[in-house]
Amino acid sequence: MSDTITPTSATQAMHAPEPADAATATYADRRGTWHPLPDAAAEAQVRSDDRAHVFHSWSAQALIDPLPVAAGEGSTFWDYQGNAYLDFSSQLVNLNLGHQHPDLVAAIQQQAGRLSTIQPSMASDVRGDLARRIAEVSPGDLDRVFFTNGGTDANEYAVRMARAVTGRRKVLSMYRSYHGGTATAISLTGDPRRWANEPSDGSVAHFLGPYPYRSSFHADSPEQEASRALAHLEQVIILEGAGTIAAIIIETIVGTNGVLVPPPGYLQGVRELCDRFGIVYIADEVMVGFGRVGEWFAVNAFDVVPDLITFAKGVNSGYVPLGGVVISQRIAEHFDTVAFMGGLTYSGHPLACAAGVATFEVFERDGILERVRDLGSRVVEPRLLGMAERHPSVGEVRGLGLFWAIELVSDASSRAPLVPFNASGADAAPMAAVAAACKQGGLWPFVHFNRLHVAPPLVITEAELVRGLDIIDEALSIADGYVA
Repeated sequence: MSDTITPTSATQAMHAPEPADAATATYADRRGTWHPLPDAAAEAQVRSDDRAHVFHSWSAQALIDPLPVAAGEGSTFWDYQGNAYLDFSSQLVNLNLGHQHPDLVAAIQQQAGRLSTIQPSMASDVRGDLARRIAEVSPGDLDRVFFTNGGTDANEYAVRMARAVTGRRKVLSMYRSYHGGTATAISLTGDPRRWANEPSDGSVAHFLGPYPYRSSFHADSPEQEASRALAHLEQVIILEGAGTIAAIIIETIVGTNGVLVPPPGYLQGVRELCDRFGIVYIADEVMVGFGRVGEWFAVNAFDVVPDLITFAKGVNSGYVPLGGVVISQRIAEHFDTVAFMGGLTYSGHPLACAAGVATFEVFERDGILERVRDLGSRVVEPRLLGMAERHPSVGEVRGLGLFWAIELVSDASSRAPLVPFNASGADAAPMAAVAAACKQGGLWPFVHFNRLHVAPPLVITEAELVRGLDIIDEALSIADGYVA
C-alpha cells in the first residue's frame, strides 16, 4: 500500500498550511494573511476571547483551559506556540480525511460560488448526488436518506421514525453508549453524561451489551459472551413488554465507551430478536461509519442489515455540519402517504453535501477503505499487541481498522482499571499523566476513563502512524508506574 495520500495539487498550495516543522510553521488568519509561528500576541487574543465569551460543552467553565489551535494539515495541527501534534483522536473521531484536505476545501468553495444554500423542500443536485452515493454503499434495501445537521439529531429522528412506524414508544439502548446530547439522545446515552440530564425521555430503558474483557455474564469466550448477552437482551425485551418497544439502538462498535467490537453472532442475534418482536433495529454509525473501520458502514463487517442507520462525522469529516438517517424500504414506505412530522432548516445543506460528495470521490480515488484495513491489520494491531506484552499496565487492546482502544489497569490479574469509572480530579491523575506524556511527545490523544483510544485520520501516512504509536508506547511507561 502507498504510504501517502496525494491531494489535488491545484488546491494544496492555496489552502494548506505551508509544510513545516514546529520551528518554521505558519498559519493564515481569517483574512488570509500568513503569519509565522510562534505568535504570542495571536495566542493571547484567541485565549482571551475564548475565556471571556465562549461557553464550552461538557465542562465546568472556570476549570478548563482550551488549547488555541492555529492551523492544521493532514494528520497534524499546530498551536500558536508552534508545537505540532499528531491528531490521534481525529478531533472527535470525525476528521477522517484529515485537516484541510484540499479536495474538500475546493468542493465547499466551488459550491459556495454557485449556490450557497437552498431550503430542504426544494431539490438540490448536490444533495441528491450525495444521497444516491450513500444509498449505493448501504447494505440491503436501505436506499433513502434523511439529512440532519449532525449525529445527535440523526438519532433523534431515527427514533421518531421508529415510533411512528410501530405505534410504540419505548426504546432500548446499552449502558455503555453515547448517542448525543439532546433530549431523547441523552436519554438513550448510557454513560454518566446522562445522569445530570435526567429526567428527560422517560420511554428509554437500558441493557448490558457484550464486553468480553469485563463480562457481566461470566462468559469465558467471545461466543459465550454473545449468547449470554443476547439472552439478557431477550429478557429485557420481555420484562419491558415487547409490544411497547419501538426500537433498539446500538452503536455497531461502541465508540467513546470502549471501542467494544461485538463478538461473533451478537449483531445477527439482535437482528433476529428485532424481527421476532416487531422492533426496529437502529445502527448508530455516527462514529464508525465512512471508513473508520475499513468499511463504508461498520455493519458490513458483521453481515447484518439494520432497519435504520444513523451517520454523521466521517461523511464529510465535519468540514460543514452534516448527519443523516439511511432508511430501509419498509420504513420509508410508511411515509409514502403519511407525512413525516419532522424537519430541519439546514437539512442537506449544499455546502455540507458538496464536501460529502468530494469525500466519496477521495475514498474511491485513493483506496481509503483498503488502506484502512491494511494499516489496521499490518501496523496497528501487531504494534498494540506488542505493547500489551511489554507493559504491565495494558490489560487489553481491541479494535478494527483505524479504531482501537488500549485498556489500562492497575493490576493485570484482577483487571482493576487504572482509574475508577467516571473518575475526575485526583482520582483521574494517572490517566492525566499518560495523556500529558503523549502531548509532550507531540501526539494529541483520545482518553476516556481508563482507556487510551487510537483513532487517527484515515489519510495518516504510515510513517506518521508508526511515530504516533512510538509516542504511545513510551507514554505507557508512565502508566506502568501505577501498577501494583
